Amino acid sequence: MNPWIVLTIVTLTYIGIALGEFPSLRVNRTTITLIGVGLLLITGQLAYAEMGEFLDLNTLILLFGMMIINAHLQLGGFFRLAGSLILRWTRTARALLALEILVVGVLSALFLNDTICLMLTPLILDITQAARRNPIPYLVALATAANIGSVATLTGNPQNMIIGIASGISYLDFALALTPIALLGLAGIWFVVVWFYPQEFKDDYFGEVEIAKPRVFWPLLNKSLLVTGGLLAAFVLGVPIAQAAFIAGCALLLTRRVKAHKILSGLDTDLLFFFGALFIVTGALEKSGISTPVIATVQPYMESSVLALSAVSVGLSNLVSNVPAVLLLKPLMVSLPNAEAGWLTLAATSTLAGNLTLLGSVANLIVAELAAKRGVRLKFWEYTRAGAVITIISLALGITWLQWFIW
Repeated sequence: MNPWIVLTIVTLTYIGIALGEFPSLRVNRTTITLIGVGLLLITGQLAYAEMGEFLDLNTLILLFGMMIINAHLQLGGFFRLAGSLILRWTRTARALLALEILVVGVLSALFLNDTICLMLTPLILDITQAARRNPIPYLVALATAANIGSVATLTGNPQNMIIGIASGISYLDFALALTPIALLGLAGIWFVVVWFYPQEFKDDYFGEVEIAKPRVFWPLLNKSLLVTGGLLAAFVLGVPIAQAAFIAGCALLLTRRVKAHKILSGLDTDLLFFFGALFIVTGALEKSGISTPVIATVQPYMESSVLALSAVSVGLSNLVSNVPAVLLLKPLMVSLPNAEAGWLTLAATSTLAGNLTLLGSVANLIVAELAAKRGVRLKFWEYTRAGAVITIISLALGITWLQWFIW
């Protein structure tokens, strides 16, 4: 294995992940990462038989199980029902914004934040259109609340799943440590959005508004909620999260009501392939040994400083995205004297960093792309001017909490 060839291939792969594409090529982050694995094989830097060693099956199984649960909740009408209730319980724009942030934050903590954005973006657009409100502030709130809410649990986002499996921190301990950061950050979103859009919230009463009644398939929804409740109980009781999620997913697949292809077509297989290929690329980098001197250089600064670790996490997350950043920093976390505090800091800061720009997280891009299909343009700077302030406030609150209560 030639370390410099490995470094070149991995660097090009991470550049592609950061950009999301390569000029003149019809590729995305998933295919770029798969191509990186192919280049490692072709150049002899990776043996085909070695690929399985680098795969983190627990993380992949956890992600797969949560996707099955989300697909059932979607087909049952859970997310449409949650979206419609947001409008039915509010009569003013400020209350609408507050309830939206709360609902999105809670759902993102329980389920994958990307899924919440995928399901709720069309509903938020329907609500704002029916209430004759400017949709942009609510779209900014949706994206940022999905990211911040997902900080709270191991199943809130993909990077937390990786951290949960690697660190061995229990679901309950993780939630107790980071839920306060999520709640403080969600409150910050409301103040920033109201501050940046004074005209929207100056005369904010819109009264009762009717929207189309959501279609709910109650037998499937009730079954999905029952299984989800059992899964959350298993998490709290300390059952291994990957095992619990997989069993819950299998329980939902045993059905006479929904054809299998409807469930399987709702799974984000691109994300699974992306994770698998990324595990292999990062594993090859670690095995080459080229990252060892880098870790040895930065480790002394991070062993006792939450600020140093946070700065590296935020910077790297905005450079290559949060999931690759977590994988790159994984060897460093294992060697920290206070490893649990380090893992929790990495989970919080890498996630909060995703709100800095429109390109900072997949959740942001989902909101922007779905809105564009409906003729609503959430432009880069329109998002970033509020997102940057939200990121600074949430990171300041989060790092303060971590410094005082975790480290």
